[in-house]
This record gives sequence, structure tokens and C-alpha cells, in this order.
Amino acid sequence: MSTTQHTMMAVMVEISGANWLVASYAGGHVRPRRKSLAQGQAQERFAALVEEIQTARKRLGVLEGARVVVAYEAGQEGFWLVRALRQAGLEAEVIDPVSLQVDRRARRAKTDRLDVEALVMALWRYLQGERQALRMVRVPSEEAEDSREWQRERDRLKKETQGCADRIRKKLRTHGIWVLPKHWGSALRAGELRTFARQPLGNQLQQALVMELERLELAQAKLQALEKTAGELCASARQRIEALVQLRGIGRCGARALSTLLYWRQFDNGRQVGACVGMVGVPYDSGLLRQDQGISKAGDPKLRALLVELSWLWLRHQPNSVIAQWFRQRTEGAGRRGKRVMIVAVARRLAVALWRYLAAGIVPEGARFKAAVASV
Repeated sequence: MSTTQHTMMAVMVEISGANWLVASYAGGHVRPRRKSLAQGQAQERFAALVEEIQTARKRLGVLEGARVVVAYEAGQEGFWLVRALRQAGLEAEVIDPVSLQVDRRARRAKTDRLDVEALVMALWRYLQGERQALRMVRVPSEEAEDSREWQRERDRLKKETQGCADRIRKKLRTHGIWVLPKHWGSALRAGELRTFARQPLGNQLQQALVMELERLELAQAKLQALEKTAGELCASARQRIEALVQLRGIGRCGARALSTLLYWRQFDNGRQVGACVGMVGVPYDSGLLRQDQGISKAGDPKLRALLVELSWLWLRHQPNSVIAQWFRQRTEGAGRRGKRVMIVAVARRLAVALWRYLAAGIVPEGARFKAAVASV
């Protein structure tokens, strides 16, 4: 047991499927304390974690009432652990995994022990005021997280329906069937489709296509059922959706995606919005070499694609807005490629403008509202 009285302790939890490796550090020249937790139930392992934190406090000589910060990397445990730790009266954070600086050698030793010690020392430096040591993840509320799951499931079902339909079309095209009849589903089940040689489909192909059709219909049915539950999103998400759909160029699907995937977060400034969607520049300036590496492309690629799509719609439906005027001035005389490059800048400006609109009620300059909007 340490005889030095410490006023702060950093606790890092390295999470894996088999066990949790807990490292505690309170300063000085001693190595971090480590403890492995392998209880089979979540409740038992959480109780063991809390007990280990109290034990480490005593063993490392941390004063009663001193600051204790517990952290773990964002991953398979999601956010239930940080909520449980905070509910237990502990200060807890979730770390962005890519923010930890690592050795850049081609071959380096990597074990859970080395990882947890590196993480707890980085957390200690972060608590000492070195803000570049780590970056923390914003923890969503349970309502916001539930709304995000609704949007994610909708995206998965849309992708599944498109994939099933594409596979059916491509398999039929390999046999010379380019155009499908109006009621092609019933014709496929009845075995009425004919190849280019006017022959019926083979038995194995017929069975495979019918199974693919059943998957398609099941996914479509689930998607329709999910769409009917859109009104069950949390109140704050519904308010953001209603505010966004008032603007011309933004439909209900796009508003729902922006509300549930992006604007549930609390941003401090517009640059944070751009960084969150991966649309900020990444310069490279070293010695005599200075160049722009393009945008960072951090975050959700689907969200970036949605913002680019909404930007084209914004230019069409909001031609008098300041954003649209800026785009026309910058791309005057430019070709298609130049406009496609510049649309990314429009998407970043639009994301920031919509954030200000939702957070502070500042309408994008020159934007127009719809005459009437249907309810959710």
C-alpha cells in the first residue's frame, strides 16, 4: 500500500469479450495497478469493477473524496457502462479509440496489458490538462440513442430490399430476361418467366429466385411496419424533424436522418459540426511541402452522402439563399467536376446553417419556408 496521499486517480477499463482488464494510476513513479475481471454476468462484473475501484483507491493511497475518473474505449459495450458508473456516483467518460497516440513502428508489441497501461497513462495526462492526449465521445441520452437505432434499422432494411431486388434482376439478366412483366412476383412464383431461348428457368435457379423474392417481401413488410412507428421517436427528435421539414428542399426522410444521426449532439461551434461529419480540411505542412489532403472523411459516410444529396436539393429549391448564391459565384464557368468538388463545401455550410437554425432559431439567410407541411 502506498504511503503517499494522492488527490486524483485515473481508472481505465480495457474491454474484451472474455474479460475486463482494469488499470488504476494515481501518479508517482509506480506502475499502474492491474486487475482482471471475468465474471459471467454484467451485473456481477460491474459490481466487481466498483469494488476494484475502491480497492485501488486504498492501495494507491488516494484520499477520501479525491477525484476518480473511470474511462473505457467506445466499442462493444456501448454506453450502458458509462451510464451505470455515473449513476453509481463516479465520474466516467468514453474515449474515442482513434485518439490514442501509438508507436508508428511497423512491428510493435500489442497485448491487453500494454494497451491498458498506455490508455491509463494517456488518461492521466488528459486529467493533468494535456487535452491532446485523448478525445472523449459525447454520450447520447437513452432517448436519443433509441431514435438513432430507428434510423439505423431503416437504413439496413432499405439496403436489404435494394440488395434483394438487384440480385433478382442480375440473375434474370444472365438468362436474357431484361424487362420484367408488371406482376413479375406472381409470374416468378408460377414459373411463367422464360429465358431468351423461350425455355423455363432451371429448377435450382427458380428455387433460388423464389427464396430471394420472399426475403425481399419480408424486408419490405418490415420497412413498412417500421415507417409507421416514426411518430414514436423521442419528443426532441420530432421537434427537430418538424423544424427541418418547414424549409424548402428538405423532405421528411432527410429530416429524420439529420435529426437522429447528427443534431442530437450538443455542438459548441460550427467547426465542430463540420468535423463531426468529416467535412473539414486536413492540411499537410512540413518543411517546404505544403498541400491540402482534402477533407477528413471522419464520422458516418452515409451522413456525408445525405448532406451532399440535400445540398443539391437546396441549390434547386433555395436559389435565393446565401449558400446557393455563394455556390454560383464560386463555380461560375466551372465544369461538372468543379461543381462536384464544390458541393462538399456547400454541404458543410448547410450542416452548420441547419445546426444554427435548430439550436438558436437562426434561419439560413435567404432561405424560404414551405407553404404547408404534412404532419409526421
